[in-house]
Amino acid sequence: MKDLYLVYKNLTRKKLRLFLTSFAIFIAFLIFGAVTALQGALNSGVEMSADNRLVVFNKINFTQSLPYAYVNKVSGIDGVKDVTFANWFGGYYQEPANQVVTMAVDPDTYFDVYEELQVDTQQKANWLQNQAGVMVGERLATVNNWKIGDRIPISSNIFSNKDGGQTWDLVVEGIFTGKDPQVDTGYMVFHYKYFMETQSWGGDYVGWIVLTTDDPAINEQVAKAIDENFANSQAETDTSTEKAFNKAFIEQIGNIGLIIFGVVFMAFFTILVLVGNTMVLAIRERTSEIAVLKTLGFSSPRIFRMILTESCLLAFLGGLLGLGAAYLAVGALSKMMARFLPNLVLGEDIILQALGYMLLLGLITGIAPAYRALRLNIITAFARG
Repeated sequence: MKDLYLVYKNLTRKKLRLFLTSFAIFIAFLIFGAVTALQGALNSGVEMSADNRLVVFNKINFTQSLPYAYVNKVSGIDGVKDVTFANWFGGYYQEPANQVVTMAVDPDTYFDVYEELQVDTQQKANWLQNQAGVMVGERLATVNNWKIGDRIPISSNIFSNKDGGQTWDLVVEGIFTGKDPQVDTGYMVFHYKYFMETQSWGGDYVGWIVLTTDDPAINEQVAKAIDENFANSQAETDTSTEKAFNKAFIEQIGNIGLIIFGVVFMAFFTILVLVGNTMVLAIRERTSEIAVLKTLGFSSPRIFRMILTESCLLAFLGGLLGLGAAYLAVGALSKMMARFLPNLVLGEDIILQALGYMLLLGLITGIAPAYRALRLNIITAFARG
């Protein structure tokens, strides 16, 4: 307890320096928490992808459709477990600026393929019975304050309906959630058949096909069989794992991981230099006091531990405050950016990683001055004083 008291008194000796150093660490961990949560949200489509889920789309590019007949053909390929399909709708609510991710899907198979989504049995049954019904993700429903039974007008910036307009009146029949907090629930799905019957373009086509295999080990084999089956056809296919597909899609906007690593590295490098310099200066100012402690019987290893403890406490003081602020900021941004980003979550993995960095920061910045104090000669120290 005596050692901790001495550490506390040394740490709070110069309150302005303590505040400024802690504030710098605070900013570093605020940035770390926020940008790492952002990276997690952007990568959630990759991380949450099922290992045995494949995506089949037109080989020309993702915007080109596939014939509806491909669905049954894919279902008949060995190793395929469940198959569903979807079509992009290009929806918005009330104003074009209020974009709503909307897809026309096969209601009978969609939730079988996406097992990470949870939906009430009765709500799903009601949706299956109502062709004008829509299943809304929990986050999207929260943002727009939609409830079950609400009739919502969803317009398309791509398609027009047979009445000449671009708006479909849909009824919220259910709200689905994710088994994991980072599962994206910021979109809605409605009946593919209803969409095809009411839109003016007509035709039997789907945007893309999604399937699960019996075992992730046969993913490559199944993907190759699908693409070979449609080789030299009018609509050749390109099949890949959902994880690879989502990763390629994200990388279209740049290497997010590298950008975030650069931001975090520069912040931590700056703080490392600043805190390290502060600790060296603080110990140099206390050279005579350390000599007195050694004269009074404090062993060199004991003083070494005290200085390392002081350095670590400084790192944890600013770091925990910064991480707490990041938690609040992520919570607020998650609500503000709900229309544009998947769920922002400051998860346990980020918190544990941050705690590890705090400890590492404390050890790195404290090891040099602690070693200097360990090797300090009493006579030399008094001579300098």
